[in-house]
Amino acid sequence: MCGRETTFQDMETIINLEKIVKNYYIGSIIVEALRSVDLEILENEYVAIMGPSGSGKSTLMNLVGALDTPTSGTYILNGTDVSKMDDNRLAEIRNREIGFIFQTFNLLPRYTALENVTLPLVYAGKGKAERLERAKHVLDEVGLSDRRDHRPNELSGGQRQRVAVARALVNHPSIILADEPTGNLDSKTSVDIMKLFGDIHAKGNTIILVTHEEAIARYAHRIIRLLDGQVDHIEVNKNPER
Repeated sequence: MCGRETTFQDMETIINLEKIVKNYYIGSIIVEALRSVDLEILENEYVAIMGPSGSGKSTLMNLVGALDTPTSGTYILNGTDVSKMDDNRLAEIRNREIGFIFQTFNLLPRYTALENVTLPLVYAGKGKAERLERAKHVLDEVGLSDRRDHRPNELSGGQRQRVAVARALVNHPSIILADEPTGNLDSKTSVDIMKLFGDIHAKGNTIILVTHEEAIARYAHRIIRLLDGQVDHIEVNKNPER
């Protein structure tokens, strides 16, 4: 099922959500975004999260990514309970455990590709020499060794997403969390990016992909479908795209 020739039984749990509830308040109105969600994701899994608008995809992504905390329930991330952490602790966890990839790339326009990739290492307190060495290495891994000194407006959409992938990888995170990573790309470039994700998964990363595109979800090994703030059903994909 995965690049390291392991089975689900061999893998450790990296994410465990138990009875997760997330409510938002608009005046006196309570909006139930997530309603008692139970979910387990294993080390080196490749998972897609899908669902219609309003199903809770974005809320679940924010919780899994330690961008927010639940109203109630427990979230264990790589052995650490992050359910009730304050913003500073959540930031530390995010920088250490999770690499983010977004639909809109979220690159700083005045920075070169190399400078954009070094940013997580700045926040992690790494020295300049180590930052540059690691950033160059991951840019090489994603096929952009000849674009290190280019700014985002000098890169194609696919190249910008590769810079974003490199930035997500530079801190050696346990989890890659990708939110609609092909949403701004044409079909050919989307296939290239998904093949890159396959390479990353084969090297041992856990990948969680949030998408509304069935064709993109088919690269994952499990598809978790949400409906009305709950897990509706989970599909095991025995023949993922390559």
